[in-house]
Amino acid sequence: MAPDPWLSLYDATCHVAQEIAEKIQERNRYQRNGESTAKLNVIIRSSLQNLKEKIDHLKDLLLRAISTHQITQLEGDRRQNLVDDLLTRQRQLQASYKNEGTEPDVIRSSLMTGGVKRGVTNPWLLEESEETRGLGFDDIRQQQQRIIQEQDAGLDALSSIISRQKQMGQEIGNELDEQNEIIDDLTNLVENTDDKLRNQTRHVKMVDRKSTSCGPSSETDFIQDGVGVEQLLACELISGDTALAA
Repeated sequence: MAPDPWLSLYDATCHVAQEIAEKIQERNRYQRNGESTAKLNVIIRSSLQNLKEKIDHLKDLLLRAISTHQITQLEGDRRQNLVDDLLTRQRQLQASYKNEGTEPDVIRSSLMTGGVKRGVTNPWLLEESEETRGLGFDDIRQQQQRIIQEQDAGLDALSSIISRQKQMGQEIGNELDEQNEIIDDLTNLVENTDDKLRNQTRHVKMVDRKSTSCGPSSETDFIQDGVGVEQLLACELISGDTALAA
């Protein structure tokens, strides 16, 4: 597997910062011995500028990798923390460098004790985590790559779970559509049956009225009331049917 360019640049930046810390310590030793520090100051200033440029490059590469989804959001946050640590170290180194000629024993004291005096700290005596203690740059890079691979595997598993849930949701949606169609068909069937019942009810009521009107009235009454011959014949037929049935 090809090394990650960002991690390679990060290792190189850490190496530059380590060299600057050593140069500042060497310059302070020269000052205590009364030797000239002009050459070392030039080297330190140049190295600080180089450190700043490398950190800016790391930030640009990280922003591009996050925006193009080359790395996961979790890995992006982790790398952003690494960049923030480098920025803190850069400021501390810059502060240590600017203390030239004021109190040369301050940095040496902090290097020996790991403590802080008058606001000056040694950035390279920070406590290292148990996971990376005793590991070289290559070992740390391999460890980071393993972590990335584990994160990718976890994301793949999560993606599979989400895909299955999406498929289940689609199947449930299809089932609901089919049930809705069945309900619509039943509704139409009930409406048609209701219409038929109403029609049959009206027909029965009409026959019942005709049958009732043929009973107590005589033929003369039908004619006097203006009832048609057809209705009179119908009534006779109904009466005849009733007699036969008796």
